[in-house]
Amino acid sequence: MRHNIPVFCVVFLATLGLIQATFATGTQNNTTYRVIAAPACKNDLGEIVTFETVTSTDAKLAAGMARRDQDGTPTVYRFHYQTAPPALQRFIDLHECAHHQTGDIDRPHPPRNSPDHMMAESIADCIAILRIRDEFTSDNINLASVSKALSTGMAGAKFPEITIKSRLKNITYCHNNYGAADSFITGLLRQRQ
Repeated sequence: MRHNIPVFCVVFLATLGLIQATFATGTQNNTTYRVIAAPACKNDLGEIVTFETVTSTDAKLAAGMARRDQDGTPTVYRFHYQTAPPALQRFIDLHECAHHQTGDIDRPHPPRNSPDHMMAESIADCIAILRIRDEFTSDNINLASVSKALSTGMAGAKFPEITIKSRLKNITYCHNNYGAADSFITGLLRQRQ
């Protein structure tokens, strides 16, 4: 059976795949993490986004994917989260949720690695860190833990230092300079009209 899956998050998935391959195989221990509860998420149309966890005992990486399922339900697929530290799990969830919140899932996908595609990924990163800052302060997941998980994984996966620094700079800038995620999203949706 062939699945026609929108590839909105290809770059992010590839990045996370390499990051998580590093977490899972780049160290001498095979750490298994508790899969954290999924956050609340509604898309730009007010529909509840569902989260589906997909696990495998031989999985080497964690990744997320935002799309509509075969019935049209907005969904985030959580692949192999048991291989990722909680900070990365939360960040992936909120990043993928952001693609639903901004309506990216229902828009034509820009060409891979194009400026529009990279901007959508940066926006999703920004929304994710704003929500972590404002909504998840009690679970010890914060800018520092997300930055550490991303930079460690990206460095171990041999990403260029400039790529790592650029992504962390965007996340840090968003965290320190923008208001609530809801306001950010509202402004973005207004700009897109």
